[in-house]
Amino acid sequence: MSFQFKAIFSLSPKQSATVFCVNNKLEFLQDVKKDLADNISDCMDRVSYKAKNGAFLSVFPKNHNVLIGGMGEGLKTIVEAEKWGDELFKAMKKKPFHEVIFAPENLKDEIIEGILLGATLASYEFNKYFSKKELVSTDVTLVITGIKETRFEKIWSNVKAIADGVHLARDLAFEPANVLFPKKFAERCEQLNELGLRVSILTEKEMMKLGMGALLGVGQGSVRESIIVVMEWNGGGEESPLALVGKGVCFDTGGISIKPSRGMEDMKWDMGGAGAVTGAMCALAGRKVNKNVVGVIGLVENMPDGNAQRPGDVVTSMSGQTIEVINTDAEGRLVLADVLTYVQQEYKPQAIIDLATLTGSIIASLGKEYAGLFSNSDKLCEQIMRAGKKVSEKSWRMPMEEAYNKQLKSHIADMKNIGGPLGGSITAACFLNRFINKNIPWAHLDIAGKAWSDNVAAGVPKGGTGFGVRLLNQVIDDWQPVKDD
Repeated sequence: MSFQFKAIFSLSPKQSATVFCVNNKLEFLQDVKKDLADNISDCMDRVSYKAKNGAFLSVFPKNHNVLIGGMGEGLKTIVEAEKWGDELFKAMKKKPFHEVIFAPENLKDEIIEGILLGATLASYEFNKYFSKKELVSTDVTLVITGIKETRFEKIWSNVKAIADGVHLARDLAFEPANVLFPKKFAERCEQLNELGLRVSILTEKEMMKLGMGALLGVGQGSVRESIIVVMEWNGGGEESPLALVGKGVCFDTGGISIKPSRGMEDMKWDMGGAGAVTGAMCALAGRKVNKNVVGVIGLVENMPDGNAQRPGDVVTSMSGQTIEVINTDAEGRLVLADVLTYVQQEYKPQAIIDLATLTGSIIASLGKEYAGLFSNSDKLCEQIMRAGKKVSEKSWRMPMEEAYNKQLKSHIADMKNIGGPLGGSITAACFLNRFINKNIPWAHLDIAGKAWSDNVAAGVPKGGTGFGVRLLNQVIDDWQPVKDD
């Protein structure tokens, strides 16, 4: 299903019209005549329609098709606008409203943007592997009228870039692991060169020279080569970049510490952090953001063949710190450890935000409502949480106290890769913090509960959500240099 836009300057009687309804007061298109308005009001009275936010009503007065969209007391926030756009798209899927006139000239730009983004995100489908497609077209078109072309183009260019980034992240999460293994994931990243990103690849041979024993240890049981992808966006002059880091385990069996078979098929989306970073970089480039940003993702498969690392093995990370691998299913932090070290050495970033489907423990703690947020910087946390509220991608800050850190003590190496049986998401964050230089603001987002949805929600499909793309873009749009703590 596709959601399209086109612009016109007058209303054809045969086309469907969208009518805004604020506080039960109708706000019509300019071309709607008084007698038609009276007929619409009469229809509303007959069904006792209340114009609650997102409540749509179909009426058919005098051979016209009219879709009434309730706005309550008016759309005041972007989140409200997106939910309205989501409901608009759902209404347009029903005949005869596949093509609808929309006259938003009296709405603020950010509200129009929210409506269009909500509708576009709601239109997402992943159906490429169905051999039989429905013959009846379900494409819908929103016809924009009453708004200057330059104004619309500015709004739509931003919406399209964000939607492209979210849809890319969702596509990556949905793809099966026999299609999207590290090399193929990297090839999709390379296509973003067309947007102006500078995309480069680190091979296993290059990683060996850099001493990335932690990341390479995870992938050594797979016939697929591990890869690091670096995506650079230089839109901010000579300033140090912000760094986005993503965990990209394209499939996670757990390795020798193998997972139960039930539900293991879901582990194709254990690359949700890498998908979010890739989608975020796509959106940043599409919007031509005037900041310097580097996105780095570690792509591996965690498989249990005869060459796989074993529980009890000791690996040496790029930082020089040694790690006793107690559980091979705690692999994502090993991947991130080397990527975090690489980013700091190569780019000296202003700050680092990493995203990872890292632990089941964070779902036990927060359910599927919030991402877990861990950080060494209060001010960085404030920026992330503030941005998350704007785009409805929320996070909740979690503790990282010394008592948790002590659980990582090993009797034969600098640290173990897991702590005790409790507080697993916290000890995982404490592990990552050991690879962060003290002078660099850093935040870790555990998105295990947010990268994949079991249910459809406003603008979010069942399955890959693309969580993090919009959050990261909003953080970067609102960015204030972090100097604290």
